[in-house]
Amino acid sequence: MVATPKISPLAPASFPELLAIGGVRFATAACGVKYTDRTDVLLGAFDAGTTVAGVLTESKTASAPVDWCRKNLSGGQAQALLVNSGNANAFTGARGWAAVEATVSAVADTLTCRPSRVFTASTGVIGEPLPAETITSAMAHLTDQLAYADNPAIWQAAAEAIMTTDTFPKGATQTARIGETEITIAGIAKGSGMIAPDMATMLSFVFTDAAIGAEALQAMLSDVNVRTFNSITVDSDTSTSDTVLLFATGAAGNASIDTVEDSALDAFKTALEEVLRDLAHQIVKDGEGATKFVTVTVTGAENDRAAKVIALSIANSPLVKTAIAGEDANWGRIVMAVGKAGERADRDKMSIRVGGFEIAAMGEAIDGYNEAPVSEHMKGQNIDIEVGVGVTTGDDAGAATVWTCDLNHGYITINADYRS
Repeated sequence: MVATPKISPLAPASFPELLAIGGVRFATAACGVKYTDRTDVLLGAFDAGTTVAGVLTESKTASAPVDWCRKNLSGGQAQALLVNSGNANAFTGARGWAAVEATVSAVADTLTCRPSRVFTASTGVIGEPLPAETITSAMAHLTDQLAYADNPAIWQAAAEAIMTTDTFPKGATQTARIGETEITIAGIAKGSGMIAPDMATMLSFVFTDAAIGAEALQAMLSDVNVRTFNSITVDSDTSTSDTVLLFATGAAGNASIDTVEDSALDAFKTALEEVLRDLAHQIVKDGEGATKFVTVTVTGAENDRAAKVIALSIANSPLVKTAIAGEDANWGRIVMAVGKAGERADRDKMSIRVGGFEIAAMGEAIDGYNEAPVSEHMKGQNIDIEVGVGVTTGDDAGAATVWTCDLNHGYITINADYRS
């Protein structure tokens, strides 16, 4: 039996009321892939004509499901999604690919669609063969249970089925207009550990009833991903299974838009970014053992890329993260993390603020620096770190924001017992 994890202190009060998405159906089942007392498989079915876009891990040891998605995304069409938790089906050789083919074929045969329009993802333990028969044997039950995603309970069940060490299910929703048509976006995600930005982070599946061509959908997702999932880190470890998929059913009835440059997509893109950012923040807030949500903003860098490298150097530093966990205003560790990042920084023009309180300017602690308000800020759940690296100024100055959490004993406990 899997022990019920203690819910993160940063968790939202409840699962959000995700809005209905026409053309999307879900079913979940407890197949016993690894867990014996909870659902662990999610099946999604989509109306014909649904387009799909995705971003996938850059890991050189990517899982078999990632390879399958990478192979089929170019087709731009989707009719099903199959996700299992408890087993990553990664580093499993030919057996891993055979397991993907077996499960995908079972879905395609049941839903009468092409295997290339079935997308799949797996999350859990790496290196153990996926028992495909536990999933394929449940396919008739899953298809019988398919129900339209038109109430929050169905969404929550879907989000719970893809969890591993997560302590709460994650969901987000927004509306926007394309022309005169109101459209809806809703998404779920899982992620708690092995979180670092190298395309996306862990698993997320986002759905919209908008009619948008696959190329435009892909361009938007790739762009928005950079500032959302690709800007979070819990432990600097990039998963073998990272997958974000965006499905557009067209059920809202707007005239299909095929070019990302069309201004009619502006509001949709803003709403999409809000959904992905919300999900990304929830992943950080569920970081293994996390007690504090940390925002790191870097300005004045050579360019935005350099600013992000520096911000991640701060966010990934064990010394910075443990100081935050201990509520220690040891800002010298921030200086260290900037210096090791490998990007240009003007030591004698650097500035540091924590919680909005100025600590350092022009390369040294400010006169009369009072640590008391900074220490008080460190006792809260939301920690804000701002660093100016003094290389550029004005509108062309490089800037980036990333999000992370603290590092404490809880992380060690969870990961020491991960396979138990």
